Amino acid sequence: MSAEQCSWCGVDTGPNDGFRATEPAGERKAVFCRLEHVVPWIIQGAHWDAGNVLRPGEPDDGLGRCAQCGGALGDTRVLLIRHRGEHRIADAFCGTDHLLAWAKAGGRWQSASG
Repeated sequence: MSAEQCSWCGVDTGPNDGFRATEPAGERKAVFCRLEHVVPWIIQGAHWDAGNVLRPGEPDDGLGRCAQCGGALGDTRVLLIRHRGEHRIADAFCGTDHLLAWAKAGGRWQSASG
C-alpha cells in the first residue's frame, strides 16, 4: 500500500503511520498525518473522500461504544484508526461531533479532569 495524502494538510502519510477515519455506512474515508489535523478538518466541514479503510469482515465499531460519551453507536458512527507500525488501534464515535470533542481533548492521551 502506498502513501496517502493527509485530508487536512496534504502531506504524504504512509500506510503504517497516522490516522484513518471512516464512516462505514456512507463509505467515506479521510486520512490524517496527526491527530491534531482532525480538529480543523471537522470545523471546516469534514470533506470526506469516497471509500472505506476497512477490509471486508473487519469490525466497524471499535470497542462497541462511543469513545467520547460511552453511548451506543448508531448507523452514522465514525471510526478512527491509529496506524502505528503494524498495529491498528480503533476508536468509534457517535458522529464527527464526538470525534471532534475527543480529538480537542487530546484523544487517548487526554488528562483526567478532577
